[in-house]
Amino acid sequence: MDQGKIIAGFIGAGGIARSHALSINSLKYYYNDSPVIELASVSSATRASRESFSNQFGFSKATDIDEFLADKTIDTVYILGPNKVHYEHLKAVMGMDSVKRIYLEKPVCSGAEEEKSIAEIAKNNPHVKIQVGFQYLFAPAIREALQFWLSGIAGKPVHFDFKYYHSDYLRKEYRDKRQSRLTPAPDGGAMADLGSHAISLATAFLGNDLSIISAIQAGQFEDVPAGSDLFSLINLVDGATGAAGTLAASRVSSGTGDLLSFELFAEKGALRYSTHTPDYFEYYLEETGEWSRKMSGSNYKPVTSFPSGHVPPGWLRSMIHAHYVFLTGHDTGSFVPGIEHGLRVQRLVTQTAEHLDEFRKVAFHAQSLPHSTVK
Repeated sequence: MDQGKIIAGFIGAGGIARSHALSINSLKYYYNDSPVIELASVSSATRASRESFSNQFGFSKATDIDEFLADKTIDTVYILGPNKVHYEHLKAVMGMDSVKRIYLEKPVCSGAEEEKSIAEIAKNNPHVKIQVGFQYLFAPAIREALQFWLSGIAGKPVHFDFKYYHSDYLRKEYRDKRQSRLTPAPDGGAMADLGSHAISLATAFLGNDLSIISAIQAGQFEDVPAGSDLFSLINLVDGATGAAGTLAASRVSSGTGDLLSFELFAEKGALRYSTHTPDYFEYYLEETGEWSRKMSGSNYKPVTSFPSGHVPPGWLRSMIHAHYVFLTGHDTGSFVPGIEHGLRVQRLVTQTAEHLDEFRKVAFHAQSLPHSTVK
């Protein structure tokens, strides 16, 4: 084995795994200190899919899960399977003595009991680095916006609004191909799949004392279980500052493309960002009375812009940097989503499911009443 070489394995061979494979293979083009990485093994539930994935993306072999877990050479594992098996795979991988790093896609698990178990597993294995797949934290403008906000220049937060919208699930053919994501919350649904990114950002900006007051959902199709939210919105309050606001996730918002946006309002100013304009964030200060735009571009440290500094940052670019931080730890200026952050996000996702269950009881009862009796 080469000195310093990383021996990596994938559990999962779907769409998100393709993105991770691209990111790993792209590291050397951006970073002069990129480590040497061997793609040793890929495992998935279907033999044909893992063998195809292995051949296409340069893995040494494709295996079933038992053979993967028995491999004593793998030191870095990417857990990229369906949401409902993240916990099962994390627990199994923690039993691999050779593993030093685990990249765990969000959501980290599917319920409160699994959440408690993961916290205990992480506590008992402090030598294993776990990073959770919230790559938006590594987007250049969001990184700089977070530094601006945490500097305190805008003052104490008052209210906020976070949202992540797209519209693909309006089409039945799209839903048919993604049945595993239509399971009831907190395993599936818009808030677990998309909203978890927004919750991650809200937690990074506002801290760990966010709690949910209520939740609503909308969007109904015969082929989608009632417990799987296509659109959901939660009302939150920050126990530390008293700030309150909303956070929404949607798979059925026509015309939005892939929109992640947020606005934060404080006593001395405000801040806003949108993926529709990913090169910058905007801020307002009461002392100046003006909105200002902070351009970011591909502003990473060390300087790694590729192919040039003016190229706009994109979704995959932030994932590539997330992998760089995961594998090297060299960028100490990033907010790194470790397992504790992942579990805090999961707690809010789980609470969302509980609040949505209460909402459905009220909403579905109201729908069943004659219109004349609904006030």
